[in-house]
Amino acid sequence: MNLFDYMRTNTMKSEAPLASRMRPAALSEIVGQQHILGKDKLLYRAIQADKLGSVIFYGPPGTGKTTIARVIANTTSAEFTQLNATTAGKKDMEEVVRQAKDSLGMYGKRTILFVDEIHRFNKGQQDYLLPFVEDGTLILIGATTENPYFEVNGALLSRSIIFELKALEKEEIKSLLLRALTDVEKGMGAYHGVIEEEALDFLADMAGGDARNALNALELGILTTECGPDGKIHITLEVASECIQKKTVRYDKGGDNHYDTISAFIKSMRGSDPDAAVFYLAKMLYAGEDIKFIARRVMICASEDVGNADPQALPVAVSAALAVERVGMPEAQIILSHAVSYVASAPKSNAACMAVSEAMEAVKSTTTSVPVHLQDRHYQGAGKLGRGAGYLYAHDYPEHYVKQQYLPDEIKDRTFYHPTDIGYEEEIKRRLNRLRNR
Repeated sequence: MNLFDYMRTNTMKSEAPLASRMRPAALSEIVGQQHILGKDKLLYRAIQADKLGSVIFYGPPGTGKTTIARVIANTTSAEFTQLNATTAGKKDMEEVVRQAKDSLGMYGKRTILFVDEIHRFNKGQQDYLLPFVEDGTLILIGATTENPYFEVNGALLSRSIIFELKALEKEEIKSLLLRALTDVEKGMGAYHGVIEEEALDFLADMAGGDARNALNALELGILTTECGPDGKIHITLEVASECIQKKTVRYDKGGDNHYDTISAFIKSMRGSDPDAAVFYLAKMLYAGEDIKFIARRVMICASEDVGNADPQALPVAVSAALAVERVGMPEAQIILSHAVSYVASAPKSNAACMAVSEAMEAVKSTTTSVPVHLQDRHYQGAGKLGRGAGYLYAHDYPEHYVKQQYLPDEIKDRTFYHPTDIGYEEEIKRRLNRLRNR
């Protein structure tokens, strides 16, 4: 490398975005993804032993797909080359294959080809790579934000191991931000910046598991904020909010704001106010609340507060909970709004909730035994013991109902379920009263 090339390379490094400068160079520097990079995991062992086969990294943006590829490039003895599927054409691919063949033939060195955004390759481009992956000319590393089972040819998939990367956890994002803030060589340490805990939490929350988003926001904050009287750059919550281009919502997931908001959300659904319920839903979503947590609260409300007044409320809530896990944000907000507005608008009854509460009290305060005619008689010798004797099979009678005692003798006259006159529960009440008065 001549002096000009050396100067240009180092200038590019210094001018590169913080997220690029902070990319780990070794496995030990990678934060997160322990489900695939733990020391006992296959990928970690394969990279360490330099025995990696073709793989596809699949996951959301900013979770480390390119980072892992770069670490592999730094540790492997194989030739390493990279293509971006959005810009690479047939000639680029042919040149990579030519060089890989030369390297293998002349030096016995295999070539790792990293294809970023591999889902952008069309079928013809993917088919072109297949024989060279199959005969070992190329070791393919693909990175994609799309589900590879839909976007990558089955033939390539069958020759690759798929590793799914997860969105980074809040604490992992925080550790990366603190590392970048203090790292003098690659990060922003030379600026003597300090960040308030509230601002750190906010950036980690708003990044949505994307390390790149968080680091970009931190860099913008450092470069655009003047030094304070103490000579340091202070990243406050206000600065953090401006840098990530999102309005601050006072919502501490572990504090009063969290509990107050979720309380107001539940009470609004219970109080049949869909407007307020959807507002509090939006506030939680905006603040980065876990969508699975929200979905669980909707399911509970559908049973606790709606119950049999509208038996469809629980299926709607359960379907929404399953859907948000499969779809994810941002579309999950539509699904949650669907369920929340339905549950909030539904007729309300807590009779089922009260029934089990009263029954639990009876269980704790009364010693009971199962009536003989309800006991199991399907084992050998049960008849000799009189088990099940006198039981009346309901389906043998009109309306598939016959009067007989089901509660234990000790509480045979107790009533736990008191259906209301609201919604479908009114029909339930009418039917039970009719059957009991026959």
